[in-house]
Amino acid sequence: MRSATVTRRTRETDITVTLELDGSGQSTIQTGNGFFDHMLTLLAAHGGLDLAVNCQGDTDVDFHHSCEDIGICLGRAVRDALGDKTGIARYADIHLPMDEALVLCVMDISGRGAAYLDMAILAPMVGAFDTELLPEFLHAFARAAGITLHVRHLCGRNAHHIIEAVFKGLGRALKTACTITGGGIPSTKGVL
Repeated sequence: MRSATVTRRTRETDITVTLELDGSGQSTIQTGNGFFDHMLTLLAAHGGLDLAVNCQGDTDVDFHHSCEDIGICLGRAVRDALGDKTGIARYADIHLPMDEALVLCVMDISGRGAAYLDMAILAPMVGAFDTELLPEFLHAFARAAGITLHVRHLCGRNAHHIIEAVFKGLGRALKTACTITGGGIPSTKGVL
């Protein structure tokens, strides 16, 4: 069973993330932000992940610390659940439509975490979610998971649709890249 639990406690946040990579898409999400809860629920459902996220954060300041730290915890949980990455597909790409929006999400579980983003989100807020936090989450997640992540917003104007396409695409790509397809480490170096 490929699973992990990560806890992070700082002066700004107290977070526990529990992840089962080979789950059924079930989730229990409590981040302190309804829109972000919805996005993580979509990530779990489309990624086939069983995911529990509980975050107590300094939302009286804003949602920045919580969003970034959840990215760190989720990334660490993915990294830990993958172990030595034996047999994984490693690579994945998907074009994900959401009504008028279209997003490309490409990943390599390379061990060298970084996010490369090209997104034009026109609205500053979706509900109580500051859209500037989407890159913060993706950068934190990719670094902590050791994933090279590329996300491109190809078309669309509705901020909700664009962000939803990103999370659904991230889930689908993660599911594909984590799939067991062989027996060895998918690298000529012998390690990821």
